[in-house]
Amino acid sequence: MTAAAELREMVDEELENRLAEAKQELFNLRFQHVTGQLDNYSRLPQLKRDVARINTILREREIAAAEALEAEEKQGA
Repeated sequence: MTAAAELREMVDEELENRLAEAKQELFNLRFQHVTGQLDNYSRLPQLKRDVARINTILREREIAAAEALEAEEKQGA
């Protein structure tokens, strides 16, 4: 499990790579679960939380960038 503070220190590109890796691992674990090959069931909710945490941080940055752009436009007008 990755701490949010650790994720916030990463740049967007790193976060997107981490997100892709987590989604791929989650897919693989779900597949193993369905086929009855999964040994560590606790990893599923951990990965789901990591995916949600990364998506949240990316969305926060997107909102902050949009607000900064809007504030910049208001000052320029």
